[in-house]
Amino acid sequence: MMRTTPLVAATMLPILLLVACGSALEIDYSVPTATWTQFGSDAGGARHSPLTQVNRDNVEALEIAWEYHTGDVSDGEGDIPSTSAFEATPVVVDDTMYLCSPFNRVIALNPETGAEKWTHDPKIDLQGRYANQLVCRGVTYWKGDDSDGACSETIFTATNDARLIALDAKSGTPCADFGDDGTVDLTIGIGETQWDGEYQVTSAPTVVGGLVVVGSAISDNARVNAPSGVVRAYDAHTGALAWAWDPAPAEMQAALHETEASSEYVLGTPNVWGPMSFDAERDLLFMPTGNSAPDYYGGHRTGIDEYGSSVVALRASTGEVVWSFQTVHHDVWDFDVAAQPSLATIPMNGEEVPAVIQATKMGLVFVLDRETGEPLFPVEERPVPQDGVDGELLSATQPFPVKPPQLTTTNFEVQDAWGVTPWDSGKCRETLEALRYEGIYTPPTLQGSLMYPGNAGGTNWGGVATDPENNLLLVNVLNLAFQIQLFPAEDYRRLEAADPDAEISPQVGTPYGMKRGIVSSPWELPCTPPPWGTLAAIDLTTGEIAWQRPFGTVEDIVDLPITYEIGMGNLAGPITTASGLTFIGALDSYLRAFDTTTGELLWKGRLPAGSPAIPMTYRLRDDSKQFVVVAAGGFGRNGMTKMGDSVVAFALPD
Repeated sequence: MMRTTPLVAATMLPILLLVACGSALEIDYSVPTATWTQFGSDAGGARHSPLTQVNRDNVEALEIAWEYHTGDVSDGEGDIPSTSAFEATPVVVDDTMYLCSPFNRVIALNPETGAEKWTHDPKIDLQGRYANQLVCRGVTYWKGDDSDGACSETIFTATNDARLIALDAKSGTPCADFGDDGTVDLTIGIGETQWDGEYQVTSAPTVVGGLVVVGSAISDNARVNAPSGVVRAYDAHTGALAWAWDPAPAEMQAALHETEASSEYVLGTPNVWGPMSFDAERDLLFMPTGNSAPDYYGGHRTGIDEYGSSVVALRASTGEVVWSFQTVHHDVWDFDVAAQPSLATIPMNGEEVPAVIQATKMGLVFVLDRETGEPLFPVEERPVPQDGVDGELLSATQPFPVKPPQLTTTNFEVQDAWGVTPWDSGKCRETLEALRYEGIYTPPTLQGSLMYPGNAGGTNWGGVATDPENNLLLVNVLNLAFQIQLFPAEDYRRLEAADPDAEISPQVGTPYGMKRGIVSSPWELPCTPPPWGTLAAIDLTTGEIAWQRPFGTVEDIVDLPITYEIGMGNLAGPITTASGLTFIGALDSYLRAFDTTTGELLWKGRLPAGSPAIPMTYRLRDDSKQFVVVAAGGFGRNGMTKMGDSVVAFALPD
């Protein structure tokens, strides 16, 4: 046996340490720099970055570089009655990061250290009962002119209590010349609200030229005469109203203006609560619309849902409709279009075709000509189930794209009920056997109907990301089953009192109230088989699915030894980078990186709380690192994710 001398040992020690610790990580500083100047990275919502410093070979070395705490979080159990959801995606312009908290505080940070520069608190009423939780998905940066004066660079933010606010980007002070000392009241003209929080704004405003455009989020299922879903554009300098798009048929608008109405705009119309997109070259503003109020009964609508559950293109400078495409006819499933329309250029038949891509809650993706709204892949009208409740007027058909294929599962039999044990799967079967189900678009009934997928998606507000290098579309997909049951309107108070924790709404003005919720087992896991959440890649040149894989664990949700990627439902959308990576946050408190072309999971970084937010990435200078940042603050409404208030930045180690 060889004897190791002190000299040999001394010689081998550095080598052994190098092997044990791995070779030194070399960071490439010759690669591109880029910031993230808008909510969707650009005005078209591409969610793509040209950065390559973090790549397939080194992504597993990512570690937390800094963490910032907003201090703004609510689980609804303390002094603040509404829960919060930290869904903000920051923007980075020059040397400053801007974001908003769920309480609508606007925060400016140093992007490389997380050090606070300034904050602005609009002091919203935290005692309001906010229909869509306390949410702020982002702020918008605008450089108005070449001067260096106050508000030559502006941050626009819109609040849960329906205010549009303009702040000086350098100091955070309100812009005195905008509206009333920096604020425009968005409740003017929409009709009377019945409580504080019935009408709110949750998505970032959109700047189009010298105008700032805002939609609204409205309480689901409360009443027929809900506040108007009007979309309005204001002069970005003064806050003066430039145009308003009332999403109602012209004859209904004319009839309203002939009366002494309590609102300037038609009540109960579709609204635009998700992020919008803008094509400056074509002067087109693309909007995802919700459905008319309320969600699960529409026998009264008589044409008011002409623009419901659609993607609508407006002339951005005037607010005139250029075209619209309806993804659901007469929507009585809450399948409103939530995701930001994504603009892309697709190679088709030897040409580069400008497209707008609309993902939906049904797991259907519509690829449309950007200038005309005509489908670039064929769309078929197919028969759907009928025989809803008395008085309902269901559409006989619904539009289905031939390509891409549907990304959600709709084929389901009761014997497929899923559970961890025979006991809980049996309980699931009992629940499912009582529900009517004839596939997607099974109408709401008094018996109770299964919605599969449910009203959360498919694809929700988190939207999609494009990879122009590989002509791929990355889509986050929920695959959760919900149950919806209608009941006679006069039973609302009794049913609400009997089950105060359930989601029960009156749908005032209709013959029916509604009750809905996820179909789940006593373990609080879904009754339908996993995966309940997937990430998919679509080849935009062929319309085919390139890959689709589950992601998300239940390790923080149930006290069971299930730590593999079972596929947990998630709300946030992905982003892509030119280095071939796709990043996406999740409610299970991880940020993940996938190989964009293959779907291989390359890395996941632990977060201090669940992340229902879209991440972003930036690299400021030639001598700086690339950072990947995500908000991790949980989603209060589901009661299962870990809550928090963190903004977390990852980077490669020194």
